[in-house]
Amino acid sequence: MSTAVADDPLALDRQVCFALYAASRAVTAAYRPLLEPLGLTYPQYLVMLVLWERGTLAVGDVGAALHLDSGTLSPLIKRMEAAGLVERRRSADDERRVLVALTTEGRGLRERAIEIPGRIVEAARVDPEALALVRRACEALLGVEPRPR
Repeated sequence: MSTAVADDPLALDRQVCFALYAASRAVTAAYRPLLEPLGLTYPQYLVMLVLWERGTLAVGDVGAALHLDSGTLSPLIKRMEAAGLVERRRSADDERRVLVALTTEGRGLRERAIEIPGRIVEAARVDPEALALVRRACEALLGVEPRPR
């Protein structure tokens, strides 16, 4: 890097936003061939992760967990419902709330997905501790409270 670039606050290589953007695209691309046999897109996989971890949730709670608005999440969940992975139903307590639950097929997909995180760590060719630091830094940028790991 030349001195001029090193001193330029607008140099592309100095931008955190660009590093995060490029890394996010690379990670998403690494997931694609692993998720394809499961019939999942990356955003659908994220929804499945939340539901596998937490069980039935209101659509708003899924959105909060994934930092997605309902305009993005609703069509995604509709496609997952059409694929037989989740079902939507109105809450018995509050009919304004729509709950998302895994179907038997959706729950069963978890076993087929269990190896994906390890394969991503291998593909990254980065020390798992370094990846944990990156995750924590991203969580800090999002204002997410650290949880015990």
